[in-house]
Amino acid sequence: MFPRLAEQYRSVVHDLVMSLEALATSLQSRGMAATCYSCGDGRDGHGASFVANLGTNHMVRFLVSDFGISWVESRNGHELVKLEGAEAIQELQRVAQVLQSAPSQDVAPAAPSITP
Repeated sequence: MFPRLAEQYRSVVHDLVMSLEALATSLQSRGMAATCYSCGDGRDGHGASFVANLGTNHMVRFLVSDFGISWVESRNGHELVKLEGAEAIQELQRVAQVLQSAPSQDVAPAAPSITP
């Protein structure tokens, strides 16, 4: 059972890495500041770091690896919220939808998840 679960998790990590790379490329093509760095040679799906600027010193970082999944949102260099696992993936989905539906010149989402 454990080897099967480990392989399923590796598959989830691989899928997330590919999705993060596609999201960063999509946001960049719309003029938004977003990057995705993959660990390793990029084909093995061992992990990635995704960072997007939501405007006015407001940014998010999504990390995925064989060791875990996390979401960190910060403003002016101060951490506002940190989520792990499924909650991190859900928040990434919510913000991705907001960012992708925003007009190209409007970088910040209409309703940021955390307001100071």
